Amino acid sequence: MTADDLLSALAAGARRAAHPAADCTCATADAALADRDDATVVRHGDTVAKAHAPDTDPAALSRRLRVAARLPGVLLPPRRPAPTELLGRQVTLWPYGSPVDPDTPQAAPWEAAATLLARLHRAPVPAGLPPMRGPAKAARAIARLRAAGPHPGAGPVLRAWDGLPGWARSHAPMPGATTLCHGDLHLGQLVRHPAPDGPWVLIDVDDLGVGAPVWDLARPAAWYACGLLPPDEWLRFLTAYRRAGGPAVPAQGDPWPALDTAARALTVQTAALAVAKSAAARRPLDEVQQAVVDACDRMPG
Repeated sequence: MTADDLLSALAAGARRAAHPAADCTCATADAALADRDDATVVRHGDTVAKAHAPDTDPAALSRRLRVAARLPGVLLPPRRPAPTELLGRQVTLWPYGSPVDPDTPQAAPWEAAATLLARLHRAPVPAGLPPMRGPAKAARAIARLRAAGPHPGAGPVLRAWDGLPGWARSHAPMPGATTLCHGDLHLGQLVRHPAPDGPWVLIDVDDLGVGAPVWDLARPAAWYACGLLPPDEWLRFLTAYRRAGGPAVPAQGDPWPALDTAARALTVQTAALAVAKSAAARRPLDEVQQAVVDACDRMPG
């Protein structure tokens, strides 16, 4: 199977879902929204078809889809309650939502992201839901870094990794892992539905599961600590999360005792992937990538 085969098959599936009663005769062109090793996403009209990573567990994905269906207004509900198999990949169907505009960072919906996250964290945890996959990605990123070969940025990242607590360097659950969590929060995980001007909802259930809610705050916290997220945007996010009753940090006072370890682990994960990609492509780190490596270098052992 080639990448083009998968894209063509996904597009056909999206067309059938968009026009279940008849063959497609509309003038809408298919659009590839993502084409990566871990996800291929194609849109046709108001329908999106997603092929998940090759190692996706269909039973776990089905449980995650059921959570999304039960939390409309927080998570984008799927068009179908279970995945199907296509060319050896698990495929899900979704309504299309308008993503965050990367060209207008001043309009980034930090308050909406934080409020949705708090609502997710307060939702009941269904029986049988798998663990959140977010923390395990840090260990996989380090393994990828070690396999990438020598690179001048590897040393600070590995030293920072060795300085993390044992649970953060393994696949063990985080302390306090009893909450419904997204697992991979960033602004690319928000869309407006219905498009183009509906309310914001969270997308991407691949990492959804039971975990410690602080992990979902780790990426914006890490960006802020690395100087990549302006203080006013971080404050908007944190304030909105607290106002919505989010349980990951105390309602008042310094949030960093709760955030510190998760933010460090996410920084190390980001830096490890950046260095691994840099080594594979034989190119230097860009400014943002260098910033997260420098942040690792500043972490105490």
